[in-house]
Amino acid sequence: MPVWAQEWLGVIVPLGQVALIIVAALLLRLLARRVGDRIWKRYDAPAELVVGSRRVVTFLISASASLLVLQRLGVSGTVLWTAFTGFAAVAAIAFFAAWSVLSNIFCTMLILATRPFRLYDHVELLEGGDKPGLGGRVTDINLVYTTLQEIDDAGDPRGSVLRVPNSLFFQRSVRRWRSDEDRRRALAARDRPARNLDV
Repeated sequence: MPVWAQEWLGVIVPLGQVALIIVAALLLRLLARRVGDRIWKRYDAPAELVVGSRRVVTFLISASASLLVLQRLGVSGTVLWTAFTGFAAVAAIAFFAAWSVLSNIFCTMLILATRPFRLYDHVELLEGGDKPGLGGRVTDINLVYTTLQEIDDAGDPRGSVLRVPNSLFFQRSVRRWRSDEDRRRALAARDRPARNLDV
């Protein structure tokens, strides 16, 4: 083998290994998603659990692939471990300093466990008594926020979404409808007595 080829071999082999690691991670992620979908479909799992498990599996595969790539590029495992533990210690201190974030994370766990509402339900946070408040269709539940797609009276989505902190669902009363039709009927019934009084 010529000398110039040996020099390039020292560059090409690690890059080829990195490419193989990335391809293997993508294939593993695809396989894990398909197996997970079959399992969740078989046991009729709630959508929140499916989305959460996909995020955890994607994070674990991506983190493992990143560590392997860094190791192939010559970064020492002890350096990575030291950096990770240092980062984890700083993150733990920051989490304890941010109680509101912790309360939202804890409320997320309660929402997923007690299931006062689910994805695609229509919810409304009541200000007090029966006054209407924030509301919309639940499109996502993550560790800090629940995303609500605002809906007009006709049931059509507006262009805006609300990101409501999860702790707010435990500070106020929540009204829930399972479908657009249930919501429209309830709003029509609520407006009907007011119209009769005007006549």
